[in-house]
Amino acid sequence: MDFGSMDRRQLTMTGSGMSVLLTLHFTFPLLSQHLFYWKNPSQQKAIAVIILLAPLYAVNSFVGLLDTQGSKPLFLLLTSVRHCYDALAVATFLALIYSYLNISMSSNVVPDEIKGREIHHLFPINLFQPRTAHLNHQTLRLLKQWTLQFVIIRPVCSILMTALQIIGMYPSWLNWTFVVVLNLSILLAMYALVVFYRVFAKELEPHKPLTKFICIVGIVFFSFWQGLVLDILVKTGTIRSNHFWLDTEHVGEAIQHVIVCVEMVLYSVLQQYAYHVSPYSGDLESKLRQRKY
Repeated sequence: MDFGSMDRRQLTMTGSGMSVLLTLHFTFPLLSQHLFYWKNPSQQKAIAVIILLAPLYAVNSFVGLLDTQGSKPLFLLLTSVRHCYDALAVATFLALIYSYLNISMSSNVVPDEIKGREIHHLFPINLFQPRTAHLNHQTLRLLKQWTLQFVIIRPVCSILMTALQIIGMYPSWLNWTFVVVLNLSILLAMYALVVFYRVFAKELEPHKPLTKFICIVGIVFFSFWQGLVLDILVKTGTIRSNHFWLDTEHVGEAIQHVIVCVEMVLYSVLQQYAYHVSPYSGDLESKLRQRKY
């Protein structure tokens, strides 16, 4: 392949396509390993859903890059599907955390040994919650509700936005209304997940919680803010189209697609560590026995 003879558009498409292939290369062997060592279906079903986020984002962005100036309704529908999958992944991630903690999501019964732990709320949450709360079934249920509200709001907003854009009833003020609602929803859900991580850090330590949180927060939440920042930069004229093959209307979308394709490679690599199959394959237990003796 002669890269020197390619123009900017061809180089961009080739690089993005290779990024998608790398994401698939890292993701599907990990998925196949979990399917081969199917020892804990409840946890591994959740892991399968979560690790498929990266290739879904990569493929969706590459399709959008291929068809940036073409069939907008098709890309809107694909994006709506991705947003609904976001909600599924976050709900599944929360269920996985509950499974690691051996806590029922329906009853929210907190084990006696961890009941009463302090939760220090930050601004602006402390405006409507006590600055210092204690872990019990009520606070745990509240954290769950703060996370799951995103699971409802994200797909509902996405479906409404897609439908309104397709029928041509989508003024700019309505777009920014959806942006504000989604920002508030994302901030609350991310805050709740961070509190989960801080409160249960000791219990979650054997499960590599930090990398798991980085993956889900980075793919679902930061990708949204990244697109929003690019949209603002285009609208303010900071990003112009004279360096690209697209007009100003589409240049921000194209940049976002390219960045997401590259980022998903990094997340798919990180997921190799975060969701390694060793806890289910028996390798981890054998290593621990060798260290013991």
